[in-house]
Amino acid sequence: MEHEKKKCIDTSFDFNLDTPPGKDPDEDSPTLKDYHRRLWSKELPYGNGRFDLTPELRAYLVHRSSNGVFFLASDAITTRLHKRAGHIVRNIPPEDLPTWPGYTIGSSIVFPGNKIGGKITINGARGFKSEIADRFDLTLECIRRYYVGRQQPSPLEGVLLRYKEFFALFGDFNGYVDFFLLQDLLKDDGEIDFFHKFEDFSTPAVPQDETEYLKYLAKSNSFISARNARIDAQPCTDPS
Repeated sequence: MEHEKKKCIDTSFDFNLDTPPGKDPDEDSPTLKDYHRRLWSKELPYGNGRFDLTPELRAYLVHRSSNGVFFLASDAITTRLHKRAGHIVRNIPPEDLPTWPGYTIGSSIVFPGNKIGGKITINGARGFKSEIADRFDLTLECIRRYYVGRQQPSPLEGVLLRYKEFFALFGDFNGYVDFFLLQDLLKDDGEIDFFHKFEDFSTPAVPQDETEYLKYLAKSNSFISARNARIDAQPCTDPS
């Protein structure tokens, strides 16, 4: 069984390896697309049916059922913030930087990839909003607040509301977290275990000095490793 799981999904595989030079693994890695299809084609929480995903000619992965039609796109959920924190990274000796684990399946998720009303997608908004800076821990806090309700607004409230049918598939925040194997980004009390200090989106999303940046990287890498281990423990089947 262990051999079977390793053969089905290799959590050590770096998707840059099978992506053509100059292309984006989120769009052009065939292994990443196959792993997404295998991992997320499964039963939805609370008896909401199955979330089977299939590739289509003009779409990355698509779900079609009585729940609706959902066009999914891959997105990296960890960022080293190299560009945003470039002035800090330049001051850190290379030997002090932790080894990057690469773009593995633990670093990836799917979001709706279609634009609604010509407006920005979740993927785009995560990178565009300075309060988020493409960080997934902050994105997950926005998703938690979305499920709680408007008494806790967030920088992504508008874009998440546009995709309310997608989030309804998972019932509630716990259903979303469990479905996408994000438990390692939560503390024991269910709050987000942020990669960097957080005070209601008033603190900078990008670390401000070398010490903060190295702590951020360490927590981010730890999450990738933990999620990969969690994925390794999942039964792996071919949904096709």
